[in-house]
Amino acid sequence: MNPPTAAIAEDEPHLREELKESLAALWPELRIVGEAEDGIEALRILEAHSPDILFLDIQMPGLTGMEVAAQANGRCHVVFVTAYDQHALAAFDQGAVDYVMKPFSVARLATAIARLKERVSAAPANLGGLLKALAAQAPGAKTWLRWINASQGTTVRLITVEEICYFQADSKYTMVVTADHESLIRKPIKELLEELDPDVFWQIHRSTVVNVNAISTLHRTLAGNLEVRLKARKESLPVSAPYLHLFKQM
Repeated sequence: MNPPTAAIAEDEPHLREELKESLAALWPELRIVGEAEDGIEALRILEAHSPDILFLDIQMPGLTGMEVAAQANGRCHVVFVTAYDQHALAAFDQGAVDYVMKPFSVARLATAIARLKERVSAAPANLGGLLKALAAQAPGAKTWLRWINASQGTTVRLITVEEICYFQADSKYTMVVTADHESLIRKPIKELLEELDPDVFWQIHRSTVVNVNAISTLHRTLAGNLEVRLKARKESLPVSAPYLHLFKQM
């Protein structure tokens, strides 16, 4: 039987190292296959290494622990790392494998490891109830879309919204365009607009949504039409009449 594997997602370097060293001392058979300092890297490790266990900080930059947990749900055992009692208790009550508090207690970590050893060979706990409970506790501010899984040939790419230059409707699909890639997703433009930050992503045409941070210049054609030129792409994007008002302040 292969030794169990784990990944650690913790944005504070000294705490990440402390957890790694404690795990090595308490569970030497456990193999650490990846360390992440933010939620984006945590997802990439999850995709690349498929660890049996994920030690996951609830509050991280890039993507929150809750967003990462939603992707890890059913794929690996999740141990939540938290400085907040209410989060830890909710995680335990809702069926997560376990939790550890910051600052780390060796005794508490040993208890978590004992439980993990009993459960690691079984199916991971369903985190759906936990995620709903934590969402209910969260502040009321809307959380905008922060990353996308997109197909590129036979590969699925993880793309953060900061990388995206624009979205283009393409039949049943939507093309996601970054500086050097074009990928497809099955979500229509209309649904994307409900999930994207409207201060950053502007619809400029029935079939086009552009990242305003990717805009280089505006250009008026000989026919009098307005086009958007991009910093990292050669093509220009037409702005249709219903959306011209967006650029009056520019």
